[in-house]
Amino acid sequence: MNDISLPEVGSAAPDFTLKTTGGEFTLADLRGTSHVLLAFFPGAFTGTCTAEMCEISEDYSTYEQHGVRVLPISVDSVDALRVFKERDRLTVELASDFHRSVSRAYGALLETAFKSTRAYVLIDRDGVVRWSHAMANPAEKLATAEIMTHLAALG
Repeated sequence: MNDISLPEVGSAAPDFTLKTTGGEFTLADLRGTSHVLLAFFPGAFTGTCTAEMCEISEDYSTYEQHGVRVLPISVDSVDALRVFKERDRLTVELASDFHRSVSRAYGALLETAFKSTRAYVLIDRDGVVRWSHAMANPAEKLATAEIMTHLAALG
């Protein structure tokens, strides 16, 4: 985990644009309108990642009630993410960081493995990082209830 260095709370979130399973996503487009939870995950079609994306999909209305848009990000291609989304009937759009630039900018990239770790970055409507957490073991994930405790602080 030595190479993981997520943005500090209170810092400006690096802006980015990524292709998703539903089009294109630009972080700056949500400034002033929505909080954003970036959910970096190591790879589609793996056990923990599948469980996590299914849980995010099932609980998406809970995030929406807090004014939060969730953007799961992996280094998989958009085509692979579309198959993953369809296979598991996910309702959340998945973002492809195929070139690893966003994972690197957010300090979530495992350089030697060339994929991201499992990490969460909560960004408020003003584009400021309010919470970030990297899992010590990428084979584990946070449950929605654990994440909700941080969302409640956004007000």
